[in-house]
Amino acid sequence: MTELNPLTVAVQMDPMEGIKIGGDSTFHIMLAAQARGHRLYHYLAPDLTYREGRVLAKARPVKVQKVEGDHFAFGDWEMLDLGRDVDVVLMRQDPPFDLSYITATHLLERVQAETLVVNDPASVRNAPEKLFVLDYARFMPPTMITRDLDEVKSFLAQHGEIVVKPLYGNAGNAVFHVGQSGANLSALVELFKASWVEPFMVQAFIPGVAQGDKRIVLVDGEVAGAVNRIPGQGEIRSNLAVGGSAAKTELTERELEICEALGPELRRRGLLFVGIDVIGGEWLTEINVTSPTGIVSIDAFNGTDTGGMIWDAIDARLAARAAA
Repeated sequence: MTELNPLTVAVQMDPMEGIKIGGDSTFHIMLAAQARGHRLYHYLAPDLTYREGRVLAKARPVKVQKVEGDHFAFGDWEMLDLGRDVDVVLMRQDPPFDLSYITATHLLERVQAETLVVNDPASVRNAPEKLFVLDYARFMPPTMITRDLDEVKSFLAQHGEIVVKPLYGNAGNAVFHVGQSGANLSALVELFKASWVEPFMVQAFIPGVAQGDKRIVLVDGEVAGAVNRIPGQGEIRSNLAVGGSAAKTELTERELEICEALGPELRRRGLLFVGIDVIGGEWLTEINVTSPTGIVSIDAFNGTDTGGMIWDAIDARLAARAAA
């Protein structure tokens, strides 16, 4: 759509007060929407209500600007019917990917016949980052999902060094590197089993992570750009949220091969904005579909407009729906 045909957009995200506008991808997308004349509303996932066959959201109109500390202004509360009052819903609240998150996907799935939800809520629910990626195991480092200590010990003996991380974690939280000695491995597995009811992920350690963990963004299955995230001193985690630094980068032939393999399936599933993580130029570790980030750094390094690309892709999806 253009400024002559503005959209009404409801953004399901975290509180506006807490976002860091310098690197927040959702804020970046909202700025791009506003520049096109679209009307924005903001609400939180707990603000959803199902009533008599309709999905409602208690929301406020919001205007955004790139001014630290004065980056948003709310209007008065309204009760939106997400099927009738809204053209697009952006589902952008951060994980954890828990029952609350899953419930929101079920509710938003009920408006899909009337309103475009990005990313597709059923596909988000069925494609958690560290499980969907198993469909592309040929591109992954050796990987195991388990709760069994003996299996982890065997995997460590086979691969020498490993990384242990929660299956539904985010932003680099609770990611541990275990060396050849296996020191504290038993205690670490005990901690994971006590903290989470689900299995956890174990992967062979890739030394190339010291040179960075590349975030590649795909918009409707096409590469929009990439940024290399370099771990801080003494860290293996490269996430910007835990002290990693961003650097300009290009894609390797292997990374292009990975993107070409993923693109058609992402499009088919309605996963319009996706961020994949690749270590050492060749090892795919995650496919991020819930609330991917990285576009601010990508645009800063490359002079691109990924927010605009996302809205172009949304326009194309809306046009296809209208023509169907």
